[in-house]
Amino acid sequence: MATEIRALVDEGAARLARVSDKPRLEAEILLAAALARPRSYLAAHADSQVLDCEATDRFEAYVTRRALGEPVAYILGEKEFWSLPLAVTPGVLIPRPETELLVERGLAHLPPGEDLDVLDLATGSGAIALAIASERPACRVTGTDLSPVAIDIARKNARRLHLDRVGFLAGPWYEPVAGRRFDLVASNPPYIADDDPRVEHEVQRFEPHAALYAGPTGLEAITAIVEGALRHLKPGGWLVLEHGDTQGKPVRDLLRHAGFDGVHTHRDLAGRERCTEGVLKSRPVR
Repeated sequence: MATEIRALVDEGAARLARVSDKPRLEAEILLAAALARPRSYLAAHADSQVLDCEATDRFEAYVTRRALGEPVAYILGEKEFWSLPLAVTPGVLIPRPETELLVERGLAHLPPGEDLDVLDLATGSGAIALAIASERPACRVTGTDLSPVAIDIARKNARRLHLDRVGFLAGPWYEPVAGRRFDLVASNPPYIADDDPRVEHEVQRFEPHAALYAGPTGLEAITAIVEGALRHLKPGGWLVLEHGDTQGKPVRDLLRHAGFDGVHTHRDLAGRERCTEGVLKSRPVR
């Protein structure tokens, strides 16, 4: 039986209210995807009847999955980041809006038109590497990740976006780029402590554990990145790190102790300390 678009959205939003703080928005996103239409179509045709039974069945299936806690990005297989449509699966972390701050800070240290070398550690879907490559086409960008699944998804995204100066390599941290040095190293690594009670239940259930949790303190991955940066940054190269909103001071301390200058923490749009950077003025002997 045909149903009005408005009624479908209302029903979906009611079902999602338990799991989402934006149930109507998510219902609209899922219905638009089921109809293969932009969200703007829904408002313009709110009183129109949906005659496509397959589309309504898809919407019902989407809402059921979301009501069970599955993130919208995994349901649709895509997430927009830096205005780039990225394929995502449960094998990679879903890119967050706050990570765009990391991209902004990385771009601030990459003058347009210069042929520079950039490394993105724990690249996941390739979000950071691809965003930088889209803005700085003269740069050579490399992403590494321990997960071969993540590397496959990142390569797929690079092909979809026709960003051919980006390469992705599987392996832990700097191991796949042994002997190479970079003008910028950026990373959104795992930074959640194993016993952090603030992590949402849905995040724990659906997103890859290794991409979220760093260890007992939450600083284990960041510490490894800082130490490795001394061997993989060129003189004058920048290290830019995303971290938890309570980790600004310990990350600044790590960078200063390692010999970085210009250490500074930037806040995200919510006013939380989110990204810390520093420059390696000279190459230390380690």
